[in-house]
Amino acid sequence: MVTRRTLRRHHLFRPDPAIAQLYLYTLGVCAKEFGIQLHAFVLMSTHEHLVVTDTNKRLPDFLQRLHRLVALGTKVLRKWEGPVWDHERSSVVRLMTERAVIEKMAYVLANPVKAGLVQRAAHWPGVTVLPQELGRRTWKIKRPEVYFKADNSKWPDEVELTLTLPPTLQGLYTDTQIRDAVALELTHQERLARADVKRRGWRVLGTKQIRRMSPYRRAKSFEPIRGRNPAFAVGHGQRRAFFAAVAELRAFRRAYRAALELWRAGLRQTVFPAGTWAMRCIHAAPVDTG
Repeated sequence: MVTRRTLRRHHLFRPDPAIAQLYLYTLGVCAKEFGIQLHAFVLMSTHEHLVVTDTNKRLPDFLQRLHRLVALGTKVLRKWEGPVWDHERSSVVRLMTERAVIEKMAYVLANPVKAGLVQRAAHWPGVTVLPQELGRRTWKIKRPEVYFKADNSKWPDEVELTLTLPPTLQGLYTDTQIRDAVALELTHQERLARADVKRRGWRVLGTKQIRRMSPYRRAKSFEPIRGRNPAFAVGHGQRRAFFAAVAELRAFRRAYRAALELWRAGLRQTVFPAGTWAMRCIHAAPVDTG
């Protein structure tokens, strides 16, 4: 699951047709270029959430290109000077279990409800998907008039963007069972979110107010700054999977540090552990394929 926020939580992605077209077109172009499978996503006014599978080990390249193009297009649409995205790096959370995949897809869809913007996920007027669309919805998006030049062959007149179901779930469950599981979890998370909004004394904004919101305003709700950025998620009740994931992450970091020390000592044939990206792509270091 990938998350990234706008600079200082400005509502630069306030839902409107131009922003939706820009984001979906860019998402489609970049997903095709880097072999990224898209499972679920939502574009809030201040941030994005994506659940993806990185089939070609190109996720960092995909995110760099996606965020750059979205930022450049947004600057034109909003007549915005300066950065669009927050300076913090993207949050990338590896989903370690089937339960984590289900929960996080539902979390992505429930985000507008958790933010106190709408009563139900289906009411969000911006870019989002619904449980029954998972694995079968397709968008055909025409090239935006801003930023993407028609005479540049990199930018097709139209791009097709199709949702797929997570490979980790397919084979274990039928497509219908996956959609039903996400729908059930979404209902649960919506109910908890509405209760939390009521407890906080928030007023649900509603779709009309959302569309009228200034994109230059900042979100006012409290949010901790530079909090913990998890590397993985296992889902509720997955105690054994949690400790296995911790052990795996610690083993990777130990192996990586040891390999890096040897590399710095001049041993260029040092093999880095599987999962290493920057040393492989930037310095052509050997990486274990196991």
